[in-house]
Formats: sequence, C-alpha cells, structure tokens
Amino acid sequence: MTASTLKTTPLNALHRELNARMVDFGGWDMPLHYGSQIEEHHAVRRAAGMFDVSHMLAIDVRGAGSREFLAYVLANNVHRLRDSGKALYSCLLNPAGGVLDDLIVYFFAEDWFRLVVNAGTAGKDCAWLMARRDERAPQLVITPRRDLAIIAVQGPQARAKVYAALPGTQAAGEQLVYFSAAHVGDLMLARTGYTGEDGFEIVLPAVEGVALWRRLHEQGVTPAGLGARDTLRLEAGMNLYGQDMDETTTPLETGLAWTVDLKAPRDFIGKRALQDAQATRHALGLVLLDKGVMRSHQKITTAHGDGEITSGGFGPTLERSLALARVPLAVRAGDEVQVAVRDKLLRARVVKPPFVRHGKVLIA
Repeated sequence: MTASTLKTTPLNALHRELNARMVDFGGWDMPLHYGSQIEEHHAVRRAAGMFDVSHMLAIDVRGAGSREFLAYVLANNVHRLRDSGKALYSCLLNPAGGVLDDLIVYFFAEDWFRLVVNAGTAGKDCAWLMARRDERAPQLVITPRRDLAIIAVQGPQARAKVYAALPGTQAAGEQLVYFSAAHVGDLMLARTGYTGEDGFEIVLPAVEGVALWRRLHEQGVTPAGLGARDTLRLEAGMNLYGQDMDETTTPLETGLAWTVDLKAPRDFIGKRALQDAQATRHALGLVLLDKGVMRSHQKITTAHGDGEITSGGFGPTLERSLALARVPLAVRAGDEVQVAVRDKLLRARVVKPPFVRHGKVLIA
C-alpha cells in the first residue's frame, strides 16, 4: 500500500510537523516514534506521554434493548454495568469461541453504549455487529464514529497534565475510578489505557484533536508512537489482537478467561463452545535469562511439550527481553524453558504477567 492510499487520523499532519517516523500500521499512516522509542517509553513510565489512537474506532449502540443485545454478542457480562460511565473489557467471539476482537464497552444509558474496537478489525467488527443486530434487534442504531479523535495520555503525571491542558475537567476526572468515563462538554474522559500506567483516553470531535495535542505538548506531555506503545503494553502483560489472540484461539487459552462470564444464565455467542472446550495450553510470561531478544512465533521447548511466543521484545523498564507465550497447561510460573532465538536455544524463566504496572517492576 502506498503512502497516498493509507488512511490517516485527524492528527496526521501534526505528526509529520513533529518529524515523526511514519509507518504503515494495518493500512493506517501512523507514527512509530518521534526520535527515540526508548525515551518515549520512559516518559510514560516516569512522567506523561501521549498517543494518537484515533485509528481505533468508537461505535455507538443506541436504542431500547441495547443492553440485551450486547449481553448476547459480548463474552463479558454487560449486566454488571449499572452506573453511568462504567466500562468493561470484553471479547467479541465467533460461535466456535474464537476471538474476533477485544474491546472496551462503556455504559452511559440504557439506550446508549459505546464500544471502542481495534483499528485492524473495525470494519469486520461493524459488519458482524450489524448482522447480529439485523437478526435480533433491528430497532437498534449502530453508528461507527469516524468523526471523533482519540488521544491517550498516560503516566504518573498524566491526570495533572490533562487538567492543566483542559481546565474544567478536574472535577469530573477526580471522580473517575479505573475503567470508567464521563462526558465533559463534547469530550469523553475515560480512565482507561494500554500502558499499565494511570491516565486518560480522551475522545473528542476530530476537528478539536490537533488543538488538544498542542495544549498537552505545552504542558510537557511527551508525544509517543506505536513503538513505545508496544513495549509498554508488553511490560504490562496486555494482549495485542492478531498476535496474542485471534479467531483461531479462545479467551481460555490466551490469558483472558477472566473476561468471560460462563456462570450467569444468559446466552452469548461462543458460550456453548467455551463450555465444551478442553484447553491444552495457557498464556504465561517469559523473562530471558541469556543474552538475546525474544520475538513472536519463536518456538519454546518445555519439559511438557512445545509452546510458542505470541509477543516478544525488549522491555526498557526491566532492561531485559520479555515475552507473552502460549505453553502446555502443565507449565507453571518458576519453570525454566528454552526459546529458539536465531538457531540457538536460550534459557528463559516462566512468570505470571504483568511484568510492570504503575511504574513498579513486579517480577524478580
């Protein structure tokens, strides 16, 4: 795909103005970094960084019966969402229990929920939701919101920087617990993120995105690209769709069993398959003991059979190579395994993710 055919976010020209290194990310022209991926990573862990995540898609589900519809199409239970603004992380499954996407659903009113889905699956997700809508709840209006920009501000100083850049948001922001959101004027302030740090994801009209980015920059928030976002989420033990899970894997084998509610009497797409599933592998983390860098798709040799790295790389906070992996069920934290790295078998220790949260290293 050529640069001229790539999709762009409302902040694209601003990234280029800041001399970002731009890359093709699933058909989107996105910033990889603005000079130093490592410095951007540390800025988020130690102070505050911001990411343009406008390539992700907000989808509004409106109308009577919205809750019942989402209770059927999502593996997690939206009946748990009772207070306006509360959010839930969930997977969208196919009938076989495979993961179509992972997403966040926000509850604002009985006739208004908002989903935020991944960029690479957005078109597929919309088509799937609308097809299920037509089958079960034709009265619902499902609206993809490409008129919105999304800026994530993350780090220990993130909230204070947002309040300084957006006067009038502090009262609402300080009331938000983790995984909740509020509307302040025409923007949505969500205390969510993909870095393992505190902060906000701010959803606002696309035409206001550049101005907000500039105000945050003036407050000392560091622009950060896809590179730092990936190392931060890896350290935080957060899955990436298309690497750590996809339609061929279920939440039960990808570390996402906690996002599935099999106890409630409600039916949902994929429930029967998950109830019948006999998992033979599960997701754990690895810390490399030898010199080298683990990468996705590398083979893992264990005393109980082979496994595979799903996401791997260098963790700047720990200054060592980390990975998320699918391994046989008998493998446990504390075990030592071997990873095939460039035709060499390197030693790695099995751990339970996350590796880092809120700036603190959680593994020895």
